[in-house]
Amino acid sequence: MERRLAAIVCADVAGYSRMMGADEAGTHATFKAHRSAIYPIILNHGGRLVKNTGDGFLVEFPSIVEAIESALAMQALMAERNDHLPADRMMQFRMGVHMGDVIADEDEVFGDGVNVAVRIEAIAAPGGVAVSAKAYHEAGKHLSATLVDAGSHRLKNIEEPVHVWTWDPGGSDTSGREPKNTSNLPAQYRTAIVGVLPFANLSDSTDEYFSDGLTEDLIHALSLQSFYRVLSRNSTFSFKGKSLSARLIAREIDATYLIQGSVRRAGTKIRVTAELIAPENGEQLWTGRYDRDIGDLFAMQDEITTSLSAALAPEIYRAEASAPARSSSTDLTAWDRFLRGLSHYYKHTKADFEASIDLCREAIALDPALSIARAYLATIMVQGVQYGWIKSTSQLWTEAMTLAESSVRLDPRSSFAFAILSYMHAMDGNYEAAMEAAKRAVKLNPYDMGARGVLGIAHLVIGEHRQAIELFSTAVQRGNSDPRYKWAALNAFSHYLVGQYDASLSWAREALYLNPNHLQVLAVRAAALAQLGRAEEAAKAAEVLLGNFPSLTVERHLRNFRWKNPADVAHYRDGLLKAGVPFSKLTLVESASMRTA
Repeated sequence: MERRLAAIVCADVAGYSRMMGADEAGTHATFKAHRSAIYPIILNHGGRLVKNTGDGFLVEFPSIVEAIESALAMQALMAERNDHLPADRMMQFRMGVHMGDVIADEDEVFGDGVNVAVRIEAIAAPGGVAVSAKAYHEAGKHLSATLVDAGSHRLKNIEEPVHVWTWDPGGSDTSGREPKNTSNLPAQYRTAIVGVLPFANLSDSTDEYFSDGLTEDLIHALSLQSFYRVLSRNSTFSFKGKSLSARLIAREIDATYLIQGSVRRAGTKIRVTAELIAPENGEQLWTGRYDRDIGDLFAMQDEITTSLSAALAPEIYRAEASAPARSSSTDLTAWDRFLRGLSHYYKHTKADFEASIDLCREAIALDPALSIARAYLATIMVQGVQYGWIKSTSQLWTEAMTLAESSVRLDPRSSFAFAILSYMHAMDGNYEAAMEAAKRAVKLNPYDMGARGVLGIAHLVIGEHRQAIELFSTAVQRGNSDPRYKWAALNAFSHYLVGQYDASLSWAREALYLNPNHLQVLAVRAAALAQLGRAEEAAKAAEVLLGNFPSLTVERHLRNFRWKNPADVAHYRDGLLKAGVPFSKLTLVESASMRTA
């Protein structure tokens, strides 16, 4: 067990028991959705989620300023999510913040520091924040909001009275609907065929327009992807109201996958369920449920459509990657080879990356017009360099750029192709070209969270880190789990470059859960620890980094970073050197000579 000083934020939902009594399943689903949405805010402020409770959560922060700012930011987001909802459907958190000694035992924390935060939470108004005077005075003038003196309070099981300061919620603006777009991609690049069946209306007939509208919007959103073909409304709406098996419908319209769902309305609340199925064997590949209050009907419909599209598209990719070859001969087609390469890519190991690269090359050799194979090959090569699995050479970067440029020429309506082109330009220091390609990707498919995140990369490399953080966090909040995009690693760098080292460490920890040997994340973690003055931990982090990559030097590492702002490069270099990463090979030789002297 370890005793340390920490800032604690405790939260629960006001009126949760009443809401559970009215709608247990819906309330729980809504609570989970809100909790997922605010999780990136916790990481952005350097927090660590200690535990989830039935109706709330407990978070630990190394900085009291970040703890309070995180609570304020979470409440601002919740106010936005609650906007336009009737009072009985709002879900409002109360949050308590305190700083004090805690006892850490494995991943749990205990002690008076935690107990006080739990108790003062009840003082906060719904949607508000209560802060102990000790925490408030420590944070001082660094806070972005004004808190009000709420006087002293006697708290249960706390011996001395606790003075409390409070912040009450305010309003927020809502954004408009995203623009629509259309696509007419060549079918030869997308062999999987997706059919979206009319969502069943489980309410009265007056709500039929909503279920039909949601189905049409989802067909449109999914059709903007370049990986598969989506059948038109006319192909699937002919089955509306008919009791036919999914297998029969799929054979009738020649669909590889079917998406079906339902819409149920109760008062001001709508529940949408959806599932992705492989109709030939009836396997359910994905299922999701979305509980929303109607509020602004069009905004709510857009939000559900975006969430459904962001969740379904990667699942279709995964299903296709694991599907058996559809070629009738033993000689695999270019598409079959690409899909085999994709199946290796999803396993995310060094050996699988190498196999994936070989198979993508074979696919391109068989069909030079296979745009998506070129975009994926560029992605895999660059990620391999960032992980430390593939040696970075000028030839590799030249080939990756050529692949990205040819992918766009071959499929000029692919948001993924333009996103990869933007990324390659960003890595090569072509800042204006990177921004232009990223904006084009978003315009081609406003529902593509990957494209929005790549726009964040364009902002990152030119030094606009706040905009980058906002876009990366949006991508995370949409639940995009596509392995092409590494939002946690990117957030670690963005927060480092604005000096929020605790947040950088939080995101680095998230990234290392998925890939414990990620070269760039191990490096930025060591730099962040050094900048925090945690010299012993920084030295150990550098030791882990150099243990995995013995030939790494700061000089060699920074060759892959072409950030526009020299101060950003200097800032990163400074952290690496403070952590003990050698500057150059000469440094290594000199160190070895000194040890043998």
